[in-house]
Amino acid sequence: MSETDNHLTTSQINDLAQHLESAELNGVDVHKITDDYPDMTWKDAYDIQWAIRARKVAAGHQMVGLKMGLTSWAKMKQMGVDTPCYGFLADYFAVPDGGEIHMDELTHPKIEAEIAFVTNSILRGPDVDIDVVLGATDYVLPAMEVIDSRYRDFKFDLKSVVADNTSAARFVTGQNTAKIRDLDLETLSVELEINGEVVESGTGAAILGHPAKAIAMLANMLAERGKVIPAGTFVMCGAMTAAVTVNKGDHVRARYEGLGHVDVHCV
Repeated sequence: MSETDNHLTTSQINDLAQHLESAELNGVDVHKITDDYPDMTWKDAYDIQWAIRARKVAAGHQMVGLKMGLTSWAKMKQMGVDTPCYGFLADYFAVPDGGEIHMDELTHPKIEAEIAFVTNSILRGPDVDIDVVLGATDYVLPAMEVIDSRYRDFKFDLKSVVADNTSAARFVTGQNTAKIRDLDLETLSVELEINGEVVESGTGAAILGHPAKAIAMLANMLAERGKVIPAGTFVMCGAMTAAVTVNKGDHVRARYEGLGHVDVHCV
């Protein structure tokens, strides 16, 4: 999924950024953008995402973190790619532990359990590996992400997803933190509950074999744009569980071995 050249013009990229951000902000669906632009490149897709990010910053929003998606080997094989994708997290995406997700603001919301890292030093690609990530990690904490594709009938391809900020919508972080030395991130387990019933479970190994590998890939992908992961960055690694559809009235809890739990209410 390396970024190479553009097929779209700057004007087209900006128009598509406005189009997708409008769908996100208004909770409406649109058809996938590759229907109209079948020859768009990976660089086009990320350029659209970065243009959406610039629009949010211009509107006064803060960028509060980064996220990785498609961090399951099986899912990558299914989608015909060999690298995960990344997106950004804006301030209004954040929901406090035990808080509320307002479903009317979203389109096709699904929730998944994740692990988040907070860095204490810069991660600069292109040669970042797991050991480098672990050495640059301040702490980890439990999290849940609400993904919400804006594409009609949940039908899309990966370039359209990348342009749509990898379906980022909301995220919830737990109150417990832990140092890397106190956890085995590969075997760290989680159960995802909806209304008290366990609907999914997984371990850290579901994230590329080791969650830190997702962070390393992110640093190396950002290097293609001359970007780094700054010290103090909050990064969500990708899903430990399958994404589960949520509905109004649902109470969702992710219960982690050694990291407590994270709760959110869907209203």
